[in-house]
Amino acid sequence: MNGLADIWVYLKASPLLWLTATVLAYLVGVRLFERAGRRPWMNPVALAVVLLIAVLVTTGTDYQTYFDGAQFVHFLLGPATVALAVPLWQHRAEVRRSALPLAAALLAGSVTAVLSAEMTARLLGATPQVAASIAPKSVTTPIAMGIAEKIGGLPSLTAALVICTGILGAVLGGSVLRLLRVRDPRAVGTAMGTAAHGIGTAAAFQAHPLAGTFAGIAMALNGLLTALLVPVLLSLFR
Repeated sequence: MNGLADIWVYLKASPLLWLTATVLAYLVGVRLFERAGRRPWMNPVALAVVLLIAVLVTTGTDYQTYFDGAQFVHFLLGPATVALAVPLWQHRAEVRRSALPLAAALLAGSVTAVLSAEMTARLLGATPQVAASIAPKSVTTPIAMGIAEKIGGLPSLTAALVICTGILGAVLGGSVLRLLRVRDPRAVGTAMGTAAHGIGTAAAFQAHPLAGTFAGIAMALNGLLTALLVPVLLSLFR
């Protein structure tokens, strides 16, 4: 037993362990997602998060130790985002034809996301700092954390809220849109990318390549638009 404990102490400090654990957790999530018939509620990202939390809690591993090992995955977020330019180029003609509706939907989605979050937080009695942390919840994590820091929020709380928003959007977004009889992949993608950032974009790609393309555009432009709108909209509340 002492030998096993010594091995675990060694492995726990190894960056390769947590990188491997992250990849394996996602692969397990994907396998369960496929076996469940690709049901939205079996989102592989959500499953991977639950599995990793269980492992970290069981082993008593703190977040910083985990992140030090898995930060290569975090680094790959940049190249993965840039890679969205490939489907954008492939569907550039369709994007040009839909430029005006896309711009209108983005503006409406960005304003709605910020105002609904802020109003809900205030109605529930949240402090201004917590409310500021919630405001950029629909933007991809690095941008959202930067916005939260500039407007007096807590970046760590914002990061958690962004992940929850993305998972909920990926799990429920498709069902809500079908209930509203929204079928056009351009509209579906724009809604998913605006409301649920990268995780929603991944779900949109699973539904339709064109939906994924518009989701990627919406995710990127929503980050820029939210950064510009949040200070203005919050000043109205204050």
